[in-house]
Amino acid sequence: MENVARKLQQEQHVSNQPAQAPKKKIKDRKSLLSPGEKIMGIVFAGAVFFGATTIISNQAGLYEVNAEIQDTQKAITEQQSVNSDLKMQIEELSRPDRVKQAAEKSGFEMNESPKVVGGE
Repeated sequence: MENVARKLQQEQHVSNQPAQAPKKKIKDRKSLLSPGEKIMGIVFAGAVFFGATTIISNQAGLYEVNAEIQDTQKAITEQQSVNSDLKMQIEELSRPDRVKQAAEKSGFEMNESPKVVGGE
């Protein structure tokens, strides 16, 4: 009989309690990273950003210098072409028969054969 009395008592006790909404459990949010790890991550990200910025800046500077070098090489090539053309003109104008002809045209007389002086 005790069991029947006990069951009856438990049923009364359960029926006397008002129905309660289920309690929400408050979960402790644990961070995946500790504060020290977060700081290290931020410092690392900053270092990577700084390094990338520095590399890009250096590459831009190298690009400008290479462009200047190419411009200078082009100018040198053009000047060498002009110099070779001028050397050809010097050789053409300093031919002995041309010099003799120009001298006779100006009224000079030639007693001996012309001698080429100078040159390389």
